[in-house]
Amino acid sequence: MTGSSNRLTGGCQCGALRYEWLEKPTHSSVCYCRMCQKASGQPFMGLTGGERESLRWTRGTLSIFKSSNMVERGFCRDCGTPLTYSFVSAGHISVAINSFDDPEAMPPTQQFDIESKVSWVDGIHTLRASKADDWLKAKGVTLVSNQHPDKPD
Repeated sequence: MTGSSNRLTGGCQCGALRYEWLEKPTHSSVCYCRMCQKASGQPFMGLTGGERESLRWTRGTLSIFKSSNMVERGFCRDCGTPLTYSFVSAGHISVAINSFDDPEAMPPTQQFDIESKVSWVDGIHTLRASKADDWLKAKGVTLVSNQHPDKPD
């Protein structure tokens, strides 16, 4: 995959950490467990991963929080973006799907820990929806993003 236009690259919000997959990840899922909810601040965490040797960090050094006796979670120490999930004793690692430059590249194919799913998740698609540009225009404000652009380095 390296060198092709199909490279799977990504990173944190501020751009201090960047990565690429040398081989396409082997699995992709969402997890509703309380640890993933707390780590992401969201109702679930979308993760995709594969062999640890296939993930190459191209910029920066990942910070690690050992969230249990079995799991380490990696994040950016500069902006706080949660990036990785891995079992301490395994050769696999996962990255947050939406940390990809193209989050559509690895859609989830399964769900884990559905017993911890918060009750309102399944109804999100029924909520009133609006586009960011419409909201900004209605407020009369202009957004100036400090986020790293979604593009391979």
